[in-house]
Amino acid sequence: MKRSIEAILEQYDHAGMDSLIPILQEIQNKTGCLNEESIVMVGKHLGIPTSKVYGLATFYNQFKFEPKGKFHILVCNGTSCRLNGSKWIIDFIEKNLKIKNGETSRDGTFSLEVISCMGACESGPLISINEEYYCNLTPAKLGEVLTGLAESE
Repeated sequence: MKRSIEAILEQYDHAGMDSLIPILQEIQNKTGCLNEESIVMVGKHLGIPTSKVYGLATFYNQFKFEPKGKFHILVCNGTSCRLNGSKWIIDFIEKNLKIKNGETSRDGTFSLEVISCMGACESGPLISINEEYYCNLTPAKLGEVLTGLAESE
């Protein structure tokens, strides 16, 4: 992982503070998340305090500090989906997979991310698992999907 981060930082040899977000995005895309090591390395490379790097990374919700699970679940919680029951989907996933929004299961199988809109308002409530969409969900259908994924492990 350290080599991956070093390779990215080499591309930003004479970069300044204005390159911080692109650097963090590239590191996250390559490694899956940001960790303490990457935050420290970026701060040293750019000559800015680690606290500033961490502060910016925690300000934007696009940056993650835990790796995604093998099955990354996105739950749409936009207005239409919320009116059609996205709350029960979130509750169901949290209860059955024992993870909260932004978390990854201990075994690394599942991760959960609640987002504001997927742009499929006519198909809600819906989720995406590794970019495969499940629309017009019911509790039974969601249970089948999650069971099938767990059994495929």
